[in-house]
Amino acid sequence: MTDGIPERAERAFEGHEAFERDGDSFVVTTTRFDGRVTAAETDDWALSYRLVVQTPMLSAAVDGDVGDAVEAGWFDTLERRLKDAPSVTRTDVTLDEMTLTEDGTEAVAEFAFEFDNADRAPDVAKAFAEYVEGTYVEGVVPGYDYEGVVADLMGKAASQGGDGSRGGTPL
Repeated sequence: MTDGIPERAERAFEGHEAFERDGDSFVVTTTRFDGRVTAAETDDWALSYRLVVQTPMLSAAVDGDVGDAVEAGWFDTLERRLKDAPSVTRTDVTLDEMTLTEDGTEAVAEFAFEFDNADRAPDVAKAFAEYVEGTYVEGVVPGYDYEGVVADLMGKAASQGGDGSRGGTPL
């Protein structure tokens, strides 16, 4: 083991194109939001994983003011939607914990789960991180001028949806 990461998790994440090593964690490289996953031993064969994804609060992504009620409603909706993350994996994953907390200008999503297949765990963590990003974009509130990474993501979503190749609900 290196830096406290179980050897089989280390090998799986280092061999996966969607992650880069950063100390005791692996950074998700397929999303614009900061996503990091760590792994630890358990008493069983399964390993314990924790994925943390940091996104901007709605008010931090907007040029202008956002009312408290709008931001609270957005936050509650995002939290409810993120609890469905296991449905996007191609395997059976049960979350031990899923939280969404406000940390200053960021909304921080944390997913904790045990998984017995270290080789498939990177795909699960990647799916969760991408689900956070997609759910965030789907949940932006119309009528605001977005900036930064959120504006970039919305532009990408609009252009992908406009040509008929991909896309969900219109923005």
